[in-house]
Amino acid sequence: MQVNLPHVVSEVEQVFADYEHALLIHDVAALDRWFWYDPQTVRYGVAEILLGGAAIRAYRQRCAPVHPSRRLQHTVVSTFGSDYATVSTEFCADDSDKIGRQMQTWVRMADGWRIVAAHVSLMP
Repeated sequence: MQVNLPHVVSEVEQVFADYEHALLIHDVAALDRWFWYDPQTVRYGVAEILLGGAAIRAYRQRCAPVHPSRRLQHTVVSTFGSDYATVSTEFCADDSDKIGRQMQTWVRMADGWRIVAAHVSLMP
């Protein structure tokens, strides 16, 4: 298996950037499209446990937008072969003194890259 093929890393960096943009502008429809809509999909959030695409979609409909000052740092994209990747990043925003951590597992599906698992947490 080849790790971090440049063209795959580039693809994942782009879909992650597109996801982040959708998050910043609170484009709920786009955010829904980035997640694999399947009962196997998991998103552990700061204050929620979301099991399945339906739960993630319902959460997105009611959650507050992220603060517009959200900034990423220390983002690491790791790809394995052509169809599997992880993205890990830290984030901060002007409305909090906490450091956020975010990890996503991305898989290339027939209709493009999708998040199949995610974890978001905060630390002081």
